[in-house]
Amino acid sequence: MLPGPYPQNLRADLAAQMPVETLLHSSMENTSNAPTPMKLQAVRGMNDVLPADSAKWEFFEETVTRVARQYGYRNMRAPIVEHTPLFVRSIGEVTDIVEKEMYSFEDKLNGEKLTLRPELTAGLVRAAIEANLTYNGPVRIYSLGEVFRHERPQKGRYRQFNQFDVECFGFDGPDVDAEIMIMTARIWRELGIDDVRLEINSLGNADERAAYRQKLIAHYEAHLDALDDEAKRRLHTNPMRILDSKVASVIEVNGTAPNLLDSLQDDSRAHFETLQQLLREANVLFEVNPRIVRGMDYYNRTAFEFVTERFGSPLTVCGGGRYDGLFEQLGGKSTPAIGFGMGIERVLMMLADRSNLAPLDAYLVHAGDAARVAAGKLAETLRDSGLAVAQHAGGGSFKSQMKRADASGARFALILGDNEVAAGTVAVKPMRNAAGEPIQGEQAIIMGSAVAAHLRRG
Repeated sequence: MLPGPYPQNLRADLAAQMPVETLLHSSMENTSNAPTPMKLQAVRGMNDVLPADSAKWEFFEETVTRVARQYGYRNMRAPIVEHTPLFVRSIGEVTDIVEKEMYSFEDKLNGEKLTLRPELTAGLVRAAIEANLTYNGPVRIYSLGEVFRHERPQKGRYRQFNQFDVECFGFDGPDVDAEIMIMTARIWRELGIDDVRLEINSLGNADERAAYRQKLIAHYEAHLDALDDEAKRRLHTNPMRILDSKVASVIEVNGTAPNLLDSLQDDSRAHFETLQQLLREANVLFEVNPRIVRGMDYYNRTAFEFVTERFGSPLTVCGGGRYDGLFEQLGGKSTPAIGFGMGIERVLMMLADRSNLAPLDAYLVHAGDAARVAAGKLAETLRDSGLAVAQHAGGGSFKSQMKRADASGARFALILGDNEVAAGTVAVKPMRNAAGEPIQGEQAIIMGSAVAAHLRRG
């Protein structure tokens, strides 16, 4: 039978499919000729989140979900893998994401063309159409999850990264556009981040963009010598993306490019002006940036970005806009919509250290069989009262256990030995103050029934 940690039936199935030579070789293997195990590492650009780093993630997730719920948003989740045409049709066939960055593959079992999602919006819209989610009226949703793009990994830009996503389906007025920007401004305050600025633009409707597109092409054709190869490639397929170029010569040409806002008609202009008025009324500072175009083809009218310059050059940490035609584009009914995606890893780079978030209230040290039993009961009682308690496991002396207690970051060490068990008491030693800073506190002897109250008093 095939060796290895496989269930019996799976080993039989695998053995039936393996060549005889392989089976003979595996059965003759021994420790003297076994190959050296290969050291496995994470895929480049796809990072682990270790326990020491998780406090920031938990703080971020708890904050954004709490704020979203305060505004009436409900959680929604879609699969990581979707059919490839979903993203080609929604994001745009001539965008960088579709052309160069998507992780796409063919399912060997049925030949389906599948893709690891490069963003969240398309999958959430697909799910909303499939479930007829807006049948009873507009909905507000939020989602958190992994997305995948094959880019050159660098700080704040990874091949697997995470987004906090907000979507509003069925709302057509500028009031909900303002709402999600006001909500995002609250998120920054709750996170303690104050060095981001809001930039807004209007991309108009399809007819307005078509007229602007011709003006833009004419402008760039008059400055072909200044365009790099990438800009020339985009000239007749997606000229608006040239406005987002980081090449110095192209940036200079963009400085004299036509302004899309000048091509807006009355309805689009009124929508954009009302949005600005609502933001002013809410005391949300913003700048109008006519060069914001966003990376996906599905946007129309409102487009916005929250940008920071903390790391030198401008870095977008949150961006989105209105996409009123996407539902129809994906086979659904006409449904106005707006949303945004926030890059979680980029935001975490801006957060203050959170290593002392949600520390353990106590670490329970014990020695002896009677103390072990008593410690288990005490730990459960304290947890029932809402405290976070780790009980020592693995044996060892009181000294070694106290080292573990200190390393755990707990505020208190609770000590149980034969004397404490016999007397119904617990020795309580302060280890850290409320800010998580180490202290040298006096040990106290507390009755077991009073330990929870003692820990809360700190």
